[in-house]
Formats: sequence, C-alpha cells, structure tokens
Amino acid sequence: MEHIILQHSSCLNDSLTMAQVEKRGGLLRKSSASKKPLKEKVVLMYDEIFMTEDPSKCSPRFWEELFLMKVNLEYLEGKLESLDGEELMKIKDNINCLFQHCIQALREEHPIRVVNALQTLCALIRGVHQKNKSTSGFDIINMLMGFDKAELCMKNLMESLDTLLCAEGSESLKSLCLKLLLCLVTVTDNISQNTILEYVMINSIFEAILQILSHPPSRREHGYDAVVLLALLVNYRKYESVNPYIVKLSIVDDEATLNGMGLVIAQALSEYNRQYKDKEEEHQSGFFSALTNMVGSMFIADAHEKISVQTNEAILLALYEAVHLNRNFITVLAQSHPEMGLVTTPVSPAPTTPATPLGTTPPSSDDEHRLHSGKLCLIILTCIAEDQYANAFLHDDNMNFRVNLHRMPMRHRKKAADKNLPCRPLVCAVLDLMVEFIVTHMMKEFPMDLYVRCIQVVHKLLCYQKKCRVRLHYTWRELWSVLRLSTNAGQWKEAASKVTHALVNIRAIINHFNPKIESYAAVNHISQLSEEQVLEVVRANYDTLTLKLQDGLDQYERYSEQHKEAAFFKELVRSISTNVRRNLAFHTLSQEVLLKEFSTIS
Repeated sequence: MEHIILQHSSCLNDSLTMAQVEKRGGLLRKSSASKKPLKEKVVLMYDEIFMTEDPSKCSPRFWEELFLMKVNLEYLEGKLESLDGEELMKIKDNINCLFQHCIQALREEHPIRVVNALQTLCALIRGVHQKNKSTSGFDIINMLMGFDKAELCMKNLMESLDTLLCAEGSESLKSLCLKLLLCLVTVTDNISQNTILEYVMINSIFEAILQILSHPPSRREHGYDAVVLLALLVNYRKYESVNPYIVKLSIVDDEATLNGMGLVIAQALSEYNRQYKDKEEEHQSGFFSALTNMVGSMFIADAHEKISVQTNEAILLALYEAVHLNRNFITVLAQSHPEMGLVTTPVSPAPTTPATPLGTTPPSSDDEHRLHSGKLCLIILTCIAEDQYANAFLHDDNMNFRVNLHRMPMRHRKKAADKNLPCRPLVCAVLDLMVEFIVTHMMKEFPMDLYVRCIQVVHKLLCYQKKCRVRLHYTWRELWSVLRLSTNAGQWKEAASKVTHALVNIRAIINHFNPKIESYAAVNHISQLSEEQVLEVVRANYDTLTLKLQDGLDQYERYSEQHKEAAFFKELVRSISTNVRRNLAFHTLSQEVLLKEFSTIS
C-alpha cells in the first residue's frame, strides 16, 4: 500500500512542485516564457483515449496508471463536449472501455484509485450527456457502456456504490458516491427521460440512503445530499410505472431513520429562516415553526422589495414526499419540538447544510420560484390538515407552543415586536399563518390559487374541530372581516357580497344575541359581562334563534397529487434537477487532503 501512495505522490509532484504553475486546459506552463508549454500526463492519457486505437495496446499498464493520476475534470468534460456525435461514435469502444475500467477500479483496495474512478465517472456521464441532443443520433447507454454490457455494468456500479456508502470507511468516498449518484440522476432536466435510472430502480440503493440517515455521523456529513437524492429518485416516472423508492418510502417505520430524515429537513428549513430573520430575532426550531416562517417570508406585499435569500425547493420536496407518502413520518413533526422533551440533546452536532445547498434557487427578480415554493408549502400544510394524527397533535391543548411567525411590515402596520408570544396549540399558529397570508399578500398579479389553498387548509382544520367537537380559543375576527369590502364600492364588492351572504348563520347569531346581551347588561347595570353571564344569556335565548340549515359543510375533497398536481410537480422536479446539476461541486476534495486522509488508513 505504501508503494502505491508513493507512486501516486510522485505522479502528483511531477505537476504540482514546479514553480508558479498555471493550469489552462491541461497545460502546465512555467513562468519563463522561453519554455514550451507541457501537458499533464493525465491529459496525454486522455488524448490517447480519444484516439480510435485501444490505448492499452502499446501500454499494457495504461488503465492501472490512469487511476493513479489526478483527474482533470474540466479537460475531460470539455474534450467530450467538443466532439460532435459522429466523432464520438468513432471512439465509442474506448469510452465503453474507460467506463468499465472505472467500475472495476471502484473495487480496488486503495481509495485513491476509487476516488479517481468516481470523479472520472462523473465527468464521463456529464460530458456524454451534453451531446445527447435530438440530432446526435446515439443512445446514451450504448455510448457509455454498450447495450450488451449495460445491465452487468450498472449492476456492478450500483453494488459498489452501495458497499461504499454502507462501509465504515472514508467519509470523502461516501461524499463522492452521493455526488456521482446525484450527477447520474440530474444529467437530464426531465429525470423521467433519463433511461439510465431504470438500472437505479432495479439495483436499489434505498437501504443505503436509510442507513446514512439513521447513523448520526453519516447523517451529519451526508444527510442533506442523501435526502435530496431520495426526493429525486421518488419522482422518477412516478405516474407511469411502479417506482420502488415510492413503495419503500411509504412503509418505512424505523424511528431512528424517520427522525434522521426529519433532523436533516428541519435543519435546512431553519437555515433558511436564520438567513432571513434579523440577528436579534430569536431562533425557532421544529418543523411547524420552520415551515410556517418559510411560508410567511416567501412572499412580499410590495413588488419593489425583493426577497434576498435562496428558496430551497429540493428540501421542501423531500418534506412533501415524506409527509405525503409515509404516515409514520407525521409523528416526526410532533417529535421535532425540543419543548416537548421527547428529543434528547444529540451527542453529535446537528446535520450540516451546504453553503450553497443543492436544489436551491438563487434570488432573482422573477417571482415564479417563490410562487412555486409557496404553493408547495401550502400543499404540505394541506396534507397535514387532512391527517387524523397530525390534527390530534395540532389541537392538543396539553401541548402548547410559542411560534414566532414572520410578519412583513406594511403601510398600514408596523412590524410587531412579538416579545410576549402566547403559548397555544399549534393549530393556532397554522391559522394565524393562513390569515396573515390572506390579508397581507395583495399582489398586483393576484395569486388566487394560493388564496384558495389557504382557505382549504382552514376549512379542513374546521372540519376536524367539528367532527371531534374541539372548541378552539381563537380570535376569528381577522378571518371573517371581508364584510368591509361588501359595503364599499370597489372591484371586489360583488365577490365580497357573495361571501358575506354565505356567512348568513354567523350574522344571524351576532344579530340575535348582541341586543340580548346589551339588554341584560343594561337591566343589571353591568358594564362588562363575564363569560358565565354571556353564556347564561345565550342559553336563555337559544330557542328563539333561527339558523339556515347548511348541508355538506364538513365535507371536502381530499388532496390528490396525480389527478390535479402532476404538471406542477413535473415542472418543480425539472427546476430542482437543473439547480442540483448547477450546484454540484466535484472539486471540493483536493488531492493533497485525500492523500493525507488515506495515508492513515490501515
């Protein structure tokens, strides 16, 4: 093993110890202008691969030596992209051979070869996919592996990746394995058109992903990438065929795994909130506070003021899939609140979120991504509002929380200090959020779809309260204030009048009891009635109250993704795939660091 390290170090020093070296397209150039530019040895070897001859004919140790060389990703990808389809087909055999030797190198004992093989695979997959245009005339699978060997190649590749991800070895190797998988999944904008993923479905790595999430050290290092990868795999042809990742995710019941997934998602959402909040604002933890703050800060009332942080669509998609597919994950929503005392202080730090997380959308003047993120947040809340267990937790009067909602300062109000937040059941925070959105986000391009979803969330919560006879101590005045619009001349007068008319029973109750209460107070010379006295008046006059019978108010159409939201999720996943591909970084592990790390491995 030592001679391999020394050999690799020697190859590395050939290029790195020269004074004032400058790399440009595989060239090594001394500061002296009189010297002729030299190419790195690995670049010369790449050039041999791009010839039509088998490079190992003249050099039997060609492939063995190649994986001792530091990979030049930029040169290899650029070389592939520079060729047209016809030129690429001429060297197909050499590309197939390179791909197969990469897979073989993944089973080598020394991790340097494995690292170089992983990085080479990334460059190959990305470079060849760049040529996958409708006019190129070649098939990706055939170009990379050959049709006759594709099944075996991918089986070996997935088995090696599974072994590396589950082993107790280098964290750097695990990181590269996940990046290779993310590269494989996102090389096409529409992941459902990525035919290589059929082999990822057949040779599942689902259990390896779960192991990463359930093991604290691995989760801390790789949890974010693992969760994003799982969210993308779940969306491969989900409406067209049976996706094994959907099936497996829906039945996961291991508490450590579900909590691990929850910690990664909660950490990423909290990171979003930390970036948005002012420094003096108190940091809130837990799913509901993180999610509700994210929804509240996703939109702005003033079109001239733009949000300044990245929206993390990938992590929201992961949360949605977990909530939508797995009934057991709902319990994680309850257990992610430290106030409940159900989660002990972790021995290891919380999972880390990348500085530029995969699948995030950079800030821009275009509101489209914020609309998509807001819609996804509301869909998540819709799924939660329909779940019996989640509702029981939301409405439990024995579990109260202080939730600091984001409230945008507006012309008619200043930003509230919220220093003395009331401690209430979490359903109050959800209702506050819906009301806040409804009354404050009057944008020029009115997001009617999002308003409807807010109302649907409120409706489903009210249906649960009626069914389970829950009386919630909540101030409804803000929600039922459309009345002022119905009495003013304006474009919304007709719509407001219809809504007001639909509240006929509420108005009947107010009109019936208000005079009775005022009369009782006047007769008994009481300036302010207690709750018991008001209740006495209500009981005494209830028989004379006339209400209109309303049928079906406690019924609603349950959420269905495939029939109503398929187009939205296809577009969302396309956007996430593009952003993940853009943010993937393979240069984060320097060769010097790897040598130092692997030289200590016995």
